[in-house]
Amino acid sequence: MLGTVMDAEDILQEAFLRWRGVDIASVESARAYLTTIVTRLSLDFLGSARVRREEYVGPWLPEPLLTDEGADVESSIELAESVSMAFLVLLESLSPMERAVFLLREVFAYDYPEVAQIVEKSEENCRQIVRRAKERVAAGRPRFRPDREQGNRLLDRFVTACVEGDLAGLESVLAADITLWSDGGGKVNAARLPIHGADKVARFLLGILRQAPEVYSVRSAWINGAAGLIVYVAGRALSVYTFDGADDAIQAIRIVVNPDKLAHIPPLSE
Repeated sequence: MLGTVMDAEDILQEAFLRWRGVDIASVESARAYLTTIVTRLSLDFLGSARVRREEYVGPWLPEPLLTDEGADVESSIELAESVSMAFLVLLESLSPMERAVFLLREVFAYDYPEVAQIVEKSEENCRQIVRRAKERVAAGRPRFRPDREQGNRLLDRFVTACVEGDLAGLESVLAADITLWSDGGGKVNAARLPIHGADKVARFLLGILRQAPEVYSVRSAWINGAAGLIVYVAGRALSVYTFDGADDAIQAIRIVVNPDKLAHIPPLSE
């Protein structure tokens, strides 16, 4: 909901502190009480975060979330989609209230009476919010989500073409209408605007490789429920690549290079 690991941890810490100060015997449902606290704290936070993101340098992307060890993510398509980079980006198009109501109902499966009580709105209002949010999210979702095997095949072709500096080969794995976003947050070099089209995206990617340090490592990883790549320099994550697939081609690439958003990525183990 918040888009960054650190912000989520801060909200949970604050919720825990408030929970410790409550007379538990007076709480009818711990689950409902804690959900209400976390949701309202998140709404307050997102009100101020929206202003900061409007001033953000270049495209803003959520922090990449490693899900390699979470086999349950892959076994549940709905859960995998709820943590996908594309889905998290779409959530940014919703207002804080729309996002909260949509997630409570569609991801966490709360009943409308429960949602209404948590966000302090009427049930009918919540139903309208969910309907509008579902329409906006559905319109922006990738047309096709490759399974793990398909995703790995696309990734292998992509990496091979990049390593060999094969412009034509790289373009062949990219959809003609591909879009690439690069998030440096003004702290490192990154494209300030989205890049559209297979030729421009391929040339941009090969340009990154030409400027790469002499020694670096690339590792495949399961990121936000899909196949992705992590580039390491001196054992530290330099960038994370996530992909959307469509019709056996890569439809979208999102690159996170903002070091603040990579701080939670474990160092490369030899």
